[in-house]
Order: sequence, then C-alpha cells, then structure tokens
Amino acid sequence: MRIRLTANEAAFERSLVHIIQLYVEQPEVTYVVTDGLVGDEEPDWGEFDAVLRLHTENSSGSDDHNDASRCLRAYGSLRIKLQDGSVRLYEAEHTRAVTAEATHEQFRKQVKNSLCHALLRVLTDWTGIEQPWGILTGVRPTKLMHDARRRGLASDAARKELKEDYLVTDQKVALMERIVERQLTALPDLDNLQKEISIYIGIPFCPTKCAYCTFPAYDINGRQGSVNSFLGGLHYEIREIGRFLKERGVRITTIYYGGGTPTSITAEEMDMLYEEMYESFPDVGNVREITVEAGRPDTITPEKLDVLRKWNIDRISINPQSYIQETLDIIGRHHSVEETIEKYKLAREMGMNNINMDLIIGLPGEGVEEFDHTLCETEKLMPESLTVHTLSFKRASEMTQHRGEEKFKVADRHEIAQMMTAASEWTDAHGYVPYYLYRQKNILGNLENVGYSIPGTESLYNILIIEEIQSILGLGCGATTKWVHPETGAISRFANPKEPKVYNDNYVEVTRKKIEMMDQLFPLYTQS
Repeated sequence: MRIRLTANEAAFERSLVHIIQLYVEQPEVTYVVTDGLVGDEEPDWGEFDAVLRLHTENSSGSDDHNDASRCLRAYGSLRIKLQDGSVRLYEAEHTRAVTAEATHEQFRKQVKNSLCHALLRVLTDWTGIEQPWGILTGVRPTKLMHDARRRGLASDAARKELKEDYLVTDQKVALMERIVERQLTALPDLDNLQKEISIYIGIPFCPTKCAYCTFPAYDINGRQGSVNSFLGGLHYEIREIGRFLKERGVRITTIYYGGGTPTSITAEEMDMLYEEMYESFPDVGNVREITVEAGRPDTITPEKLDVLRKWNIDRISINPQSYIQETLDIIGRHHSVEETIEKYKLAREMGMNNINMDLIIGLPGEGVEEFDHTLCETEKLMPESLTVHTLSFKRASEMTQHRGEEKFKVADRHEIAQMMTAASEWTDAHGYVPYYLYRQKNILGNLENVGYSIPGTESLYNILIIEEIQSILGLGCGATTKWVHPETGAISRFANPKEPKVYNDNYVEVTRKKIEMMDQLFPLYTQS
C-alpha cells in the first residue's frame, strides 16, 4: 500500500512509520514535512492509496517548549481512496497538559507520543484492529514498569501512566506487573548489580540453519571457517578478558553460552572450553548461573552431557519449537519430534535439573489446533522453564525472503492472539509464572515473546539482558558487548565479527579494543 504521510516533525519519521507498519504489511510510505498547519484542502494524491496528515500545536499556537503550562494537541486525519473513486475520512485528536517544568527532552518526547496517539487512533478506526501494546514499538516494555518503580510511583499511578501515555491495554499492563514482581523475587538485588558483569559466549555453528533464523549460525561442516581456528580465538578472548577481570576484582553474575548451537562442537572441544572458563574467569564456582543452549536435539549426546555435568552446568535449553514433524521439516530443523523427547529424557537421566524449552507461535502451517498439540506434548515433559516466542519475520531469514509463498503461509492476527492466550492459560494452569518479556520488529500480531518458569528456576541472564541493568561482555563469533555505565546507565555496544573467517583473522584486535573500553569503564566498579 502506498501512503503519503505529512507531518510537521521531521525527527519522528521512524516512530510514525513503525506505527503504520503495525496495521499495514510492508507499506510504501513517503514522508513529507510541512512547517505549517495541515488544513482540510484537497490532498495531493499522486499515485498514493492513502493520505495521512499529522500536526501538533500547543495552546500558544507554537511548539515552543519554553512557554508556561500549556495544552499540547495532536491532530490526525486519514483519507483512504476506495475502489469506486470515493474517499473515506478518519480523524482523531489527542490533547494533553504539559507543565512548565518539562525539560526540552521531555517536551519532545510528549510531542512524539501525542503524534503517535493521533496516528494510532485514526488507523484503529480505519482497520478495526486494536493494538494491545498501544504506541509502544520498543523491544523492552518492562523497562517502563521498572522505571516507574524507581521513580517511586505507586502501582496505581504506574498503571495509569502506561495506559494513558502509551495506550497499553489492561491485560498487558497486568502481564508487565507480574513479570517485574517475579524478577525482583528472583534477583532481589537487581538494582545493585551495576558493578558486576555477565558474559555471553557465542558459538556460531549449527548442524543446519533454521528458516526463521538470523543469528550467526553456520553449517559446522561448511566452508565459513575452521572450527579449530575459531575455538583458538575464543580461548584467547576468555584468557585475556579473564585476566583483566581478575586484576580489577570484577565479579561475574551469570555466564551464557549461545549461538548458533553451543553443543554443535565435540564433547572434547566442550570440555577444553569449560576448563578454560574455570581457569581464566574469576571465582567461577560462585557465578550464580551458567547456561548452555543445547537447542538442537540432534547435537546432544551422552558424552556431551557428561562434560556438562563434569563442570557443574545443569541449566540447558532443549528446544522443540513445535511437536509437528511437518513443521520441523519446513523450517529446516533436521531432527524428529521423537528425538527431542528422547534427548530431553536422556538429559534428565544424566542430571540436568534445570531445562528450558522454546516453543514458537505462528510457524508455517500451524494454527490453534497444532499449537494445542504442542502444549499437550510439553505437558508430558514439564521442563523447568518455557519460552514462548511469537514468530517474527526477520529481514535476512529464508522465511522472510519467501514470505507469501504457500510453503511459509502463517496464521492470521486473530489466530495468533488465540495461541498466545492458550500459552498464557496453559502456563498458569501448570504452575509457571512469567518472568521476562521482549518484543521484535515484524512480530506476528504485534505481540511478544514471554519466558515462563517454575518459581525459582528463572534464567537470571535473560532478566539481566532484557532489563539492561549491567554490562554484558560478548565473547566469540557474532557476540555483542553491551556496556551499561555503572553510574549513569548510559548504554553503548561493541560487536565482534559475525563470520568465523573474519573473527579468526581479528580476534586479537577485537580483544584489545574491548579491554581498552573496559579500562575506561571498570575503574568505576572498583572505587567503592
């Protein structure tokens, strides 16, 4: 659909287009900035199917944030050209008070939110689609609830702020409250972990790449780079980073092995890697949690489970995604449903007592009936935690490249919402509680991904990475380091190379740069 969007704010184009994308699949938006009021004159249709107009003004008739206490108004109109040549008009207005104490930054945020309000309302009137997350398009909505708590807002005031400022529904506000409460139970010192760090270690290999995946994941038998060379670079990173952490007396909260599939490498390679971890990192025996994703059942062997047990690692992921064999074949997971169940039971028998399983809502060809079957099969196993993902069409994935083809046909918005409700009801009925949540672009139904757990078995790493409380050091191929300043909370990032060959050629330089960055940041950790 071709849309002409006119607004008096150039800086908010991205936010406004994101709102449109919640209602219109792959719209072609032409953004036009105007300095004056958008009137009721006949729009410039050109080759467009719809014309959107947005405008803000305050009670003084200007957008000067230095005015005294005033009223900010946002106007929105949508004209849709119908097949018979007629035009249908939708209009909305959003009004809010702005205090004189508002800073320039706060005022600009209020202007943007007001424009988004008006836009959301005209698009809802046109389509009849209600957005459960309102104008929120970010990845981490629970950060808003934590922010309200840290500002000392009472629960009622925090709920009101989320509903009025962001148009989040009561259901999603209640979900956020449950998650924040659970996080503070799992990590009572959540707000005091800025001077510790967590570590993510990326293993970029898989047996095959899934059709929905955009993570760094290369065929372990392919030509993208020597596994031995990669592991040599990773051992180097672990040694050098570990030396720095020991010298500065920095504690590690959690360690997480992701990828790719970390259990793609051999049992012997895993053994040497974990030995390096224990020798190089400070006080590994007191790290609160070590997780290894064994997401692909076809990589799990008794020998590898022996290695995990040897190094006291008992939190792993074994991810079915679906219990429908046809679905697994379509998305490129070259293992059977039976193999998932067999490897889960094997892991249990060999001492793994904290197992996570991932399920995906909205996989090709699956609807409510298929997802109910997957939940029934999950009930037979009862892992300690369950992460329910809503399918997202990621830009570089095979599935996105072939979107619209019959092979990758997915359920509609209504059915996706039914499946999410089924997951929520099933987890409640079986004693699981939600403990973390994140969202993605192009996620079906504009919904979310939710981690559920039996109380006491939450992934602490997942809480920390989503809530952005502390720095996460990324080691290995495709790993991103996220620096969180321990005093200001400012966030910056540093990415390792994604391709194994490039990583193999640059791991020494990459490690040097990270240590230089830590040298600037970490003195703040050890002064107090």
